[in-house]
Amino acid sequence: MLHINGAIVVEGKYDKAKLSRLVDCPIVVVNGFGVFKDNETVRLLRYYSENGGLIILTDSDSAGFRIRGHIKGIIKNGNVRCAYIPDIYGKEKRKPAPSAEGKLGVEGIPDNILLEVLKPFSEDEKPTESRLVTRMDFYEDGFTGRPDSSERRDELKRKLNLPERLNQNGLLEAINRTVGYEKYREIADEINKGQ
Repeated sequence: MLHINGAIVVEGKYDKAKLSRLVDCPIVVVNGFGVFKDNETVRLLRYYSENGGLIILTDSDSAGFRIRGHIKGIIKNGNVRCAYIPDIYGKEKRKPAPSAEGKLGVEGIPDNILLEVLKPFSEDEKPTESRLVTRMDFYEDGFTGRPDSSERRDELKRKLNLPERLNQNGLLEAINRTVGYEKYREIADEINKGQ
């Protein structure tokens, strides 16, 4: 079981049930788009963001990214970080059909992948001494500022097993939080060799 610094935010009760077997921290359920109207949940999210931190772990579909964006927008102060599950296509066992986008949500992601996604937020994880990947690195490596930058970022996301909907700022945050500069450098060089 991972000991996580802060509380984790998930969309639904099945996500919470899944995570409660894997992590030792508070798990807040926002009931999907219910967070848009639930002031009590918003107060709880603000409390956790100011007292230990908040980790947003929503699905990698469009709804999950809207919920993530909303939460980040309503919490101006405090420690809010994001964890991203990879795009894995399939169907959750309890559902009769796949989601509209065909991607597994948090509840359907295998335990080992969830543990890997959350490991950088663990109390046991030691901080690395690596430098951060910057916007300038993205520019120098062609992930911004070129006609094909969007396609190159998509390839970078695929190689890092990150969601396709991740925007440029989210991609930088995810790289710095999970793989660090050395792994980024290795993959960027690989992509650049293929061009």
